[in-house]
Amino acid sequence: MTIAAMIGKPGKPIPGTTLFDGEAARKGYALNAMCYSFNEAANRQAFLADEEGYCARYRLTPGQRRAVAERDVLGMIAAGGNIYYLAKLAGIFGLNVQDVGAMQTGMSVAAFKQMLLDQA
Repeated sequence: MTIAAMIGKPGKPIPGTTLFDGEAARKGYALNAMCYSFNEAANRQAFLADEEGYCARYRLTPGQRRAVAERDVLGMIAAGGNIYYLAKLAGIFGLNVQDVGAMQTGMSVAAFKQMLLDQA
């Protein structure tokens, strides 16, 4: 499947995706603010030392906390997370961009990588 086929027509939602719009930005503000904090190594260490306390400090909703605890990147996106901020958190979990891309598309990592290579 090509990227163009996956994207669809402009202005129409892509089936199976979560649109990041103003509503999502408001809903995910705390989660995205927390993820932004991970630009500093000390904050990444503080999160690893006390994950629940760190999430509480940013006042994540119960759904956001559950998604973080379960390492559910798609759940975090559904809870208003922006993938550009979530990338920092995914890195703490040992996930790279291709891992997250595979999750978003419902593909295996190998299939996702092959799809990218096929686009070249």
